[in-house]
Amino acid sequence: MDAAAELTLLEACWRTVVLGIVQGLTEFLPISSTAHLKVVPVLAGWGDPGVTVTAVIQLGSIAAVIGYFRRDLLQVCRGLARALRQGDWGSPDARLGISIAIGTLPILVVGLAIKTFWPGYETSPLRSVASIGIVSIVMALLLALAERLGQRRKQLPSVQGIDGVVVGLAQALAIIPGVSRSGSTLTASLLFGWQRSDAARFSFLLGIPAITLAGLVELKGAFAEGSVYGPLPMLLGILSAAVVSWLAIAWLLRFLQTNSTWPFVIYRLVFGVVLLALVLANPTLG
Repeated sequence: MDAAAELTLLEACWRTVVLGIVQGLTEFLPISSTAHLKVVPVLAGWGDPGVTVTAVIQLGSIAAVIGYFRRDLLQVCRGLARALRQGDWGSPDARLGISIAIGTLPILVVGLAIKTFWPGYETSPLRSVASIGIVSIVMALLLALAERLGQRRKQLPSVQGIDGVVVGLAQALAIIPGVSRSGSTLTASLLFGWQRSDAARFSFLLGIPAITLAGLVELKGAFAEGSVYGPLPMLLGILSAAVVSWLAIAWLLRFLQTNSTWPFVIYRLVFGVVLLALVLANPTLG
């Protein structure tokens, strides 16, 4: 959010609501929420909202995914509790919980390393519009490869710890704007033989710890930055992200039961090419 002095409270609220809608539409679709949260405000002339604001708005998405998968999460917790009491670590729910825990570690390590050793990350070339365009094209090609080669046999009840390692490493790539957390995890899952809808479901569940921690870490700083307007703009952004995220999750799970990921491949290719064309036409966009 632009914190320029002349920005009114109404304008600040409007911008965060728009960012929340963009976040909700793109967090769980394999098209990169980070890329769109960077590009949309830049093209609108608002400037880059920054990592802090976008991370906090993601709390709306995490509230939606926790609410949507509350029964799955409860089953996982019960499975882990039984495993601790009875040693039944081979149950599907316990294995899913272990896979989520293992899969969360890579992005935590990478995120902590960037936070500690790369203080200029927010303004690095990786967050430029040109870089996002290139990365979007590369990830579109990888998703296309996964769509063509994936055997689509594996289902969520057969998840193993190795799935957490593989998909978790793919999730860590989402630190790079334009990669897409859901896109990278969906691509990795499809390459390793997952069915589309089960791959998406695992991607959503795996993302809960990572997105939650990222949002909470940045929460204090974001509200401090927006203190000139009070908490209202940020709260509206979180609320709009939550509502739209819920709708996006429900839609994508239904869509992938009977459809392929090719529409997202095409979108990401077009998105990347358009961004590169805009940068060539106006180099100040970066």
